[in-house]
Amino acid sequence: MSKVAMSDHTAFFTLFSQSVEHITLPTKFTFPFYYQPHPLAVAAVTQLQQQLEQQSPNLHASLNAPLAGKMFGVLVVKNAQQQLGYLSAYSGQLATNNSQINFVPAVSNMQLQDDAFLAENRIINNINGEIKQLAASTELLNATEKLNQANSTFELQLTEQQRVIVANRLQRKQQRHQAQGQISDVDFEQLQAQLAGQSIQEKKQLQALKQNWQEKITSLQQELETITDKLAKLKKQRKSRSKNLQKKLFAQYQFLNAQGQVKDLNAIFADLPEHTPPSGAGDCAAPKLLQYAYQHNLKPVAMAEFWWGAAPKSAIRQHKNYYPSCYSKCQPILGHMLQGLTVDENPLLNNPAQGKSLSVVYQDDDLVVVNKPAEFLSVPGKNIEDSVYLRIKTQFPQASGPLIVHRLDMSTSGLLILALNKRAHKALQKQFIERTIDKRYIALVNGNVAEDSGVIDLPLVLDFDDKPRQMVCYTHGKPSLTTWQVLERNNNITRLQLYPKTGRTHQLRVHCAHSLGLNMPIIGDTHYGQKAERLHLHAEYLAFTHPITLKRLEFEVAADF
Repeated sequence: MSKVAMSDHTAFFTLFSQSVEHITLPTKFTFPFYYQPHPLAVAAVTQLQQQLEQQSPNLHASLNAPLAGKMFGVLVVKNAQQQLGYLSAYSGQLATNNSQINFVPAVSNMQLQDDAFLAENRIINNINGEIKQLAASTELLNATEKLNQANSTFELQLTEQQRVIVANRLQRKQQRHQAQGQISDVDFEQLQAQLAGQSIQEKKQLQALKQNWQEKITSLQQELETITDKLAKLKKQRKSRSKNLQKKLFAQYQFLNAQGQVKDLNAIFADLPEHTPPSGAGDCAAPKLLQYAYQHNLKPVAMAEFWWGAAPKSAIRQHKNYYPSCYSKCQPILGHMLQGLTVDENPLLNNPAQGKSLSVVYQDDDLVVVNKPAEFLSVPGKNIEDSVYLRIKTQFPQASGPLIVHRLDMSTSGLLILALNKRAHKALQKQFIERTIDKRYIALVNGNVAEDSGVIDLPLVLDFDDKPRQMVCYTHGKPSLTTWQVLERNNNITRLQLYPKTGRTHQLRVHCAHSLGLNMPIIGDTHYGQKAERLHLHAEYLAFTHPITLKRLEFEVAADF
């Protein structure tokens, strides 16, 4: 019997190889989207990583091949005998299936080799073949070319005919002018009638030309539409069948929660704006782990997920680093699955700026420059209103306009400009757009940067599967340029000056952490590195032209790290 088909949960329940009796149990389950791994989860991860290295050499080798890394997860559980152990899982699929590690099975029981599934899949594949064949057919090509040629010829003939009409009109006007006063009134009236007849005849010829070509073009359009309508019908049929098959697949993902309630993927995503689950939903490690625990009466205690292997080219992943569950795929699913568990509070709901003051560095009638502390929002967030915007709006009630000219990440400290009127806002915004504002940041990164200076040019785009993280994308990414210079190297930590030439979200953080950048995350970067007492990134220098006086202003505030 295969591992997936086994019903005995002991095959997937792994006891700790080292004693964990000295570790206090958590009072609440891990909040999966922002967490510091509990010591029990760390112990489980350590043991699993040893297994990955020692017991599964083929798996270990494959995951360290280029672009082959993967997210793994552990769920510390307590069984009916009150024994502590853990479950192991991976996200998605593994390239090799000969692992000696007992990973929990997938949530879906859908057999992709099921006769009904295969039959429907064959129909969709046949439709795809018909679409491809028809789209590349000489019939469609010829009909399109004929119509294009007819339209082109008609336009040429129409233009020429209109040119002749204009020329003849001018000629008739000259004839009338020359004849006026030179011939008798009777002869002039006859000439007028003759010329008018010519004009009428030309208009009739033009109308006949238009009618003749319109009939030809309509016939050719109908010929083409016969083919394109068939193509559209096939595509509609494919879409409908694919959607139904997709729903059938999603219905096989039946997720339990701690209360014993069941929801499938269709139901979980039904009330969300996107309605349809994203690709891979339900196949991440966290849902697999919780599902198996619920099915086998194993009590969830703590959880952690980590990356193993090479980083992908786009997203930032560090070997062995812990990462939260993804928002787009897992948040809706885990929102259901965690019901009935006592879960750690979401720290993102707490106001990190509570008790912190906002230091004003400079102010006049037109603008304010502040030194924003770390963990302080620039603008009101989804859950927290307190921000630089609201503080300044309260402090300067006479201010008009949007106030905010640019932003700093919540975790980034440093200099921030705010406009107190619309005129100043527009002028400052123009400077940011035209990149005439000089900015300099200080950062500490993990590791010794080899070179003394350099340039990082990596286009960035939002990772829609894992918001708000950004990823490198040469197809859809926006240009992002940063120059940098080493200030100091000490104890495997490098102090840098960073000069962003563009202002993309998380630009400096990604450029430091990405393998094609410095490949060294900023210390304390919870998105792309590891948690520390704070994010060691500070906007220390700003220089810009005053929007009203046009005087060049410079400000510098040293980092507190």
